[in-house]
Amino acid sequence: MAIGKRIRFFRNRKGMTQKQLGEILGFLGKTSDVRMAQYESEARTPKQDLVKEMAHIFDVSPRAITVPEIDSYIGLMHTLFALEDMYGLKIGEIDGEVCLRLDKSTGSTYSSMFDMFHAWQEQAARLEQGEITKEEYDQWRYKYPELDTSNHWRKVVPSKELSDYLTEALKKDTESQ
Repeated sequence: MAIGKRIRFFRNRKGMTQKQLGEILGFLGKTSDVRMAQYESEARTPKQDLVKEMAHIFDVSPRAITVPEIDSYIGLMHTLFALEDMYGLKIGEIDGEVCLRLDKSTGSTYSSMFDMFHAWQEQAARLEQGEITKEEYDQWRYKYPELDTSNHWRKVVPSKELSDYLTEALKKDTESQ
């Protein structure tokens, strides 16, 4: 989807008018809804700082707004072709159904993408099993990776306090030997 369609999607999801969104973003009077209409029709493209503000208002990641242009089947196909080139995404068939898969021969790319896809699959399964609501699932997707608790792919970095504590404990342990 093009950025204008994503802005409209998230604005509608929040139940806001163009005028309301424009005013929250600081556009005054008549310019508020005109500016939003320009962004949604893609007569204008919002700057990155404005995209970040919108993402904050919509409670989503800026990346959820600026996804690649997939507003047509042809655009979607070229996006998939790019993913094949960049990340080793492959098309295949399983039990007579067309499927997309990751190519294991891409090494670390495969490993990273597998972990992210696995986290996504876990959330989709939780939705299907009724453990989470559609709203919770959407929130996970639209704020990804912020709400991802699977820790499949994130590098865990201890807090400064924990790091300091462990360093101090190691020092004491070394001194007592």
